[in-house]
Amino acid sequence: MWQGRHMTRALTQRQAELLTRLESLFLDEGFGHLTLDDIASRLHCSKSTLYALAGSKEQLAVRVVGRYFKGAAERIEKRVAGLSDVRKRIGGYLAGAAEELNKASAAFIADVADFPPTRATYERNARAAAERIKAFIQDGVELHVFREVHATLFAEMAGLLIESIQTGVLTKRAGVSDAEAFTALGELLLDGLQRTGAAQRE
Repeated sequence: MWQGRHMTRALTQRQAELLTRLESLFLDEGFGHLTLDDIASRLHCSKSTLYALAGSKEQLAVRVVGRYFKGAAERIEKRVAGLSDVRKRIGGYLAGAAEELNKASAAFIADVADFPPTRATYERNARAAAERIKAFIQDGVELHVFREVHATLFAEMAGLLIESIQTGVLTKRAGVSDAEAFTALGELLLDGLQRTGAAQRE
């Protein structure tokens, strides 16, 4: 994604700390309304320090949003890495997604959606999440934990629901929290995948 000197130059400790603080600021308040002057003032740094991270406010937003999604994906994967039960992997994955989304304000989600480059970052991550769910489903089918299903279809439906939760559409209509919505999605998905008679055997 990043080209030129910002991609190849290693971050200093100061720059890494600034990116962490920037991520917190953007997650709390969004970024569409902030200028570079605003950001420099809030972080108590110079604009030249920010320009060392990205060439413009827009590029800075792309970098920070990408950092957030990359970190979220890594934390979610770490959460499910040690789970051998595919059902727990799906549940853990969705719970992790809910936990990560709870860090993001409605303003942040709206700004990500409104700015095409950050929207593209989000969409790549949404597709990656759907692929992970698809892989979990395929594993479950192969292990005879889940019934034979169209894994891609189930994963894409789950992906659409995740997007609806993330954008606030589903939670607003249903009057529930993100965490409650993800719990319900997990139950819906796992119940739909369960092999006939599995519940009775358990």
